[in-house]
Amino acid sequence: MAKQTNKTASGTSTQHVKQQNAQASKNNFGTEFGSETNVQEVKQQNAQAQAKKNQNSGKYQG
Repeated sequence: MAKQTNKTASGTSTQHVKQQNAQASKNNFGTEFGSETNVQEVKQQNAQAQAKKNQNSGKYQG
């Protein structure tokens, strides 16, 4: 059997894998952000911001 270029022994296209890896590395900010975010803290901050917004919304009505 002749060896095909750009293919692994299992028949995977090395070029295709390289393209997938390049695409994945472009989008790595999403996983990094998710792993460094304290979900509970964000929910608390959102609740505080909403409460402040609700508190201020009545002040400026004419």
